[in-house]
Amino acid sequence: MEINSPKTLIVVAHPHIADSTTQQFLQAAVHQTSAIWHHIDGLNSLDVQQERQLLAAADRIIFQFPLYWYAAPASLKKWQEQVLSTNFIQQQLGHKQLGLVVTTGLPQKAFQTGGSASFTLDQLLAPFYAFGQQAQMQCLPKFAIYQFSYLTERQQQQLFMDYQRYLTQPSPDNLLNRSNWYLNYLQQHPQLPQQALLIDYLTQQILTLDNLQTTWNLIKEAEDDRLDI
Repeated sequence: MEINSPKTLIVVAHPHIADSTTQQFLQAAVHQTSAIWHHIDGLNSLDVQQERQLLAAADRIIFQFPLYWYAAPASLKKWQEQVLSTNFIQQQLGHKQLGLVVTTGLPQKAFQTGGSASFTLDQLLAPFYAFGQQAQMQCLPKFAIYQFSYLTERQQQQLFMDYQRYLTQPSPDNLLNRSNWYLNYLQQHPQLPQQALLIDYLTQQILTLDNLQTTWNLIKEAEDDRLDI
């Protein structure tokens, strides 16, 4: 089953990406998708027009970076100041999707109420949400990765798939779209154990959801007809 994945651009900011096992892991996941990995620290020179063309061509724009002293790396701030302008974001980025992939060495509990960070991760990321609002973009929930080096192999495998889904699954993130994405993923990865059983199960779930949606639409139409009387 083919899904209509969005055209995703990942703007990656990391000054020492070759030394980052987390970013190397994420890059390996991207290579199995149609998303574009764009490492801005690795650019020899910054061509503003080319950067804007990449942004304009994307349906989903992801800012991906490690959290340094509770903020994004300076390279991302510099890139934003050089590439973005009020006219450009309002004319070219409106109605696109904005996602944030953030890695941190702190545990998740550090960003909870009473945690050592004193602020939630959403509060620290507020400038990016403000940017999305100004550009009239659809802001996706953040994708946070806490203490990657402590993850078990099973947790890393789950992260690998969840990250790919964050990049490529069509919106909205409802049960039907998730089921279709997982079904497509299983069909493209035949080496997974019990693949045939999982595909059959997901196919049945999708059919059930389609039938429920059809029934719901009929109920709504009947209610609308009664209101018109």
